[in-house]
Amino acid sequence: MKLSHFGFNLPDELLAEYPAEHRDESRLMVLNRKEQTIEHKMFKDLIDYFDENDVMILNNTKVFPARLYGNKEKTGARIEVFLLRELNEEQRLWDVLVDPARKIRIGNKLYFGEDETLVAEVIDNTTSRGRTLRFLYDGSYNEFRRKLTELGETPLPKYIKREVEPEDEDRYQTIFAKNEGAVAAPTAGLHFSKHLLKRLEIKGVNFAEVTLHVGLGTFNPVEVEDLSKHKMDSEELSIDSKAVNTVNTALRNKKRICAVGTTAMRAIESAVSSNGELNEFEGWTNKFIFPPYDFSIANCMITNFHTPKSTLLMMASAFAGHDFIKKAYDEAIKEKYKFYSYGDAMLII
Repeated sequence: MKLSHFGFNLPDELLAEYPAEHRDESRLMVLNRKEQTIEHKMFKDLIDYFDENDVMILNNTKVFPARLYGNKEKTGARIEVFLLRELNEEQRLWDVLVDPARKIRIGNKLYFGEDETLVAEVIDNTTSRGRTLRFLYDGSYNEFRRKLTELGETPLPKYIKREVEPEDEDRYQTIFAKNEGAVAAPTAGLHFSKHLLKRLEIKGVNFAEVTLHVGLGTFNPVEVEDLSKHKMDSEELSIDSKAVNTVNTALRNKKRICAVGTTAMRAIESAVSSNGELNEFEGWTNKFIFPPYDFSIANCMITNFHTPKSTLLMMASAFAGHDFIKKAYDEAIKEKYKFYSYGDAMLII
């Protein structure tokens, strides 16, 4: 399949600027692959599609406040610094994106906060917008991390044009987030409320937690028509024995196994054994899933509505079938479903 197969016209007003008032009251489109049917529900109706010993795979990564604003020495120009990943704890080296990038060169210093106690020096160029920064801060490593958290803001996606608001700190985070390291939320998980999780638990649904620290590579535009030439950025992944046992038991018992989000799906598909079961995993994955693709573990998936030509749309298309997803997206636009991170959800069974 080619990049051009994934283009469609998405009206601007369907890009969600805010989440639904209550997490589990966003809309849910249910796609049945076998029957080729489409139903319109609320997210909390999800419970009707699951039974005892079915499994939901959750990505428990936690978003950290990755966007900082600093001032360039001498000129005082305001520079946005987006923290991508820590390269060296001891030397306080970070891989970042800067904006506007043309103003930032090796050797430049950036000052953060009103008291300017946090300073960063640019020590390398990595890509057109990428830089390596060395942070300078008088204090222990834990104090330094606290300072980053204090100065950083919730890294809402760029398409949201409004300022970050206090409620974003809570809403751009799943309620099961545990392991800090993501610069973007695993958005399918944002729809789960404590109440809905409890109801699923009472019904006997099991949960398997994996950790995939979502990086910006997930959202990088695909710039090649031949999808096999696109390279995903690597993201850190961890799958422990507890998750493996939960998933493999359900697999052997032919239960419904639901990947909550494209990140959970990419995580488990990166750790498949030769006999088609889930393996423990500790490392990095740059797996890119696009049609045609044979999925090994999950037979069900929850995902949001994605933007044109995105790698996320390509994965949903590989799972549901390209023509079926196209039909569903046409209907979503007609029915005014909300798209992207704070948007509505889709259940593919």
